[in-house]
Amino acid sequence: VQLQASGGGLVQAGGSLRLSCAASAITFSINRIGWYRQAPGKQRELVATITRDGSINYADSVKDRFTISRDIAKNTVALQMNSLKPEDTAVYYCNAVTVIWVLYWGQGTLVTVSS
Repeated sequence: VQLQASGGGLVQAGGSLRLSCAASAITFSINRIGWYRQAPGKQRELVATITRDGSINYADSVKDRFTISRDIAKNTVALQMNSLKPEDTAVYYCNAVTVIWVLYWGQGTLVTVSS
C-alpha cells in the first residue's frame, strides 16, 4: 500500500470530519501531498495541498473551513474539515508527488454531508 486514506463518513451539515492519509513504500521523498475530491457527475478537483517547505494551496470553496497539515517524518497528511456543506459530498482522494515528479493516488474515502 502506498497511500492509505481514512476518516470519511456521514455527517450533518455544519459538522466536522478529519481525513488522514499515510504514505508508505514510496522510495523517493514526497514534495507535495494533499487532497482532491470528486463528486458524482463532476470532475476531480483540488481541495488542498501542502509542499515539503510548508506552502499550502486551498480551493476557494474550502478556504476558512478546511485545514491541511503534514507530518514529514511520518509521511502523513491530515485534512480537518469544519462547517461542512452538502456540496462537500464527494469521494476524497489523497495525492502525493515525489521530488522526481512521480504521482501517486490513494484509494479514496467517501464523505457524505446531509442537509
